[in-house]
Amino acid sequence: MPVPTYDKFIEPILRYLASRPDGAPAKDVHEVSAALLHVSDLDRQELLPSGIQPVYKNRAGWAHDRLKRAGLSSSPRRGYWQITPQGMEYAQTHVGPLSAKELERLAIGFNDVRLTQPTDENAVREVGSTATPVAPYVASPDDRLGDALSELRQTVAAELQETLAAVSPAFFETVVLDVLHRLGYGTNRTDLQRVGGSGDGGIDGVISLDKLGLEKVYVQAKRWQQTVGRPEVQGFYGALAGQRAAKGVFITTSTFTAQAVDFARSVERVVLVDGNRLADLMIEYEVGVTARTVKVPKLDRNYFDEE
Repeated sequence: MPVPTYDKFIEPILRYLASRPDGAPAKDVHEVSAALLHVSDLDRQELLPSGIQPVYKNRAGWAHDRLKRAGLSSSPRRGYWQITPQGMEYAQTHVGPLSAKELERLAIGFNDVRLTQPTDENAVREVGSTATPVAPYVASPDDRLGDALSELRQTVAAELQETLAAVSPAFFETVVLDVLHRLGYGTNRTDLQRVGGSGDGGIDGVISLDKLGLEKVYVQAKRWQQTVGRPEVQGFYGALAGQRAAKGVFITTSTFTAQAVDFARSVERVVLVDGNRLADLMIEYEVGVTARTVKVPKLDRNYFDEE
């Protein structure tokens, strides 16, 4: 059977994960869901136009993305999918085949939910919320292309945040310095040094803005899931004072409390970057992200101007 559209993968993935509450490798879910949908071995060899991934794996991945946005599944670590408590409850209360309307709701009704690591102040929306499915509308090809690019960017941003949450604190500090270098800080990469460790005084990295190192920016990098509060930002500010530093950047994989943001604004020399902003910067400056070129044809009317 030809590879179905991604929405058809939603239910088999949900059922399979519900049968394995402890989770399963994504590669296993790919194969099981394809088998349940009767995708033949030959059809599983079909590749995307880019040639880098089988179509059925790509569509299974998008189906799982929709389950995550609905709060029914999660990716606790790289390449591993697991049903959430809300997802288990949903599967138990929806025992029969899902209706076409319900599949549509899961496929497009939670597109506005941004995937982040859940915290007390930023929880994933539960499936019982009042998310409104996107109403069908007539859109131009350019509009559809723009929507697709926006959705792809949001998905990659979510994947980046999940991946960053799983890397070691030392590697996260290196990632942060790589991002700052791509932003233009430091004449070359050697001007950005990681100094984190015991007794670092809240300083994880130092950036020399000139060749002699006369002007420096100090960096704090926290790979946290919980929200960063004012005490942590104040501690970083104190570390800057101890270094007689004029500038500091505090970057985290999570979020900052309103009190922390207010404090940073009041002292002026501390800049805060949360997980969402960090992911956006990594995409924009292609740190840990690759971009592919898509050629969109457009008629060159100047060429046909005979005047």
